[in-house]
Amino acid sequence: MDVQQAAAPQDIRNVINFLRGSKSGLKNKTGVLNGSRREYFKGKSAIKALQSDAYAKLKNVPPIDPTDDSARKLLHTMIQYTFFLGVDRGNPSGTSSSSPRHIQIMQQQAFDPDAYYVWFYDGPQWKTYLGGALLVTVILAGVMFPLWPVTLRIGVWYLSMAGFGVIGLFIALSIFRLIFYIITVVAASPGIWIFPKLFADVGFIDSFIPGWDWDIPPPKKVKKKRGEKEGVDGEKPLRKRK
Repeated sequence: MDVQQAAAPQDIRNVINFLRGSKSGLKNKTGVLNGSRREYFKGKSAIKALQSDAYAKLKNVPPIDPTDDSARKLLHTMIQYTFFLGVDRGNPSGTSSSSPRHIQIMQQQAFDPDAYYVWFYDGPQWKTYLGGALLVTVILAGVMFPLWPVTLRIGVWYLSMAGFGVIGLFIALSIFRLIFYIITVVAASPGIWIFPKLFADVGFIDSFIPGWDWDIPPPKKVKKKRGEKEGVDGEKPLRKRK
């Protein structure tokens, strides 16, 4: 397969890299092929990715018209380079229905929107190489710490102390706001939270806005009785007269 992939022209490789990237929005699933796990996708999802605005902004790629069959034809011609191949899906590999399904490569290869295709290409590897090199550099730097210049070691020590100080301050703030909340629950119910969004899924600055707020529970939803569904503008439907 490496020979076929190496023979692919650059514009085809650009399309493949786009599909393997996050900007394409291609939904990949995990399957089991010959005992090993591999990602696969549905043909309809790949066609949708090539008809997207993100693909239209790319350079040095084959043009795609969203109104015709050009996306499917392009994907069909790309099968010969074995970046992906069509597969049949089988039963789940485990006892659970959510387990990865067994997949088997089809004998006849063609691109069908309703068929599934397994990846034999993992995308550009420069990020993996860069991450590995960075990890090795950090390990070597840590091992050779005694050989660092004195001024550099002192600077690292101050930075580490500052980091520990920030962590300690955050823990102290968390304990203080909890104690303050317990006191205000007793003295001024329903209680006051300092920095109520401190642990919320928001940005760093938004975590400290507002500075305090009452711990008011959300209003309970009133369950409507059967036959009393509200109509337009909150009006209840008229009941039939007996």
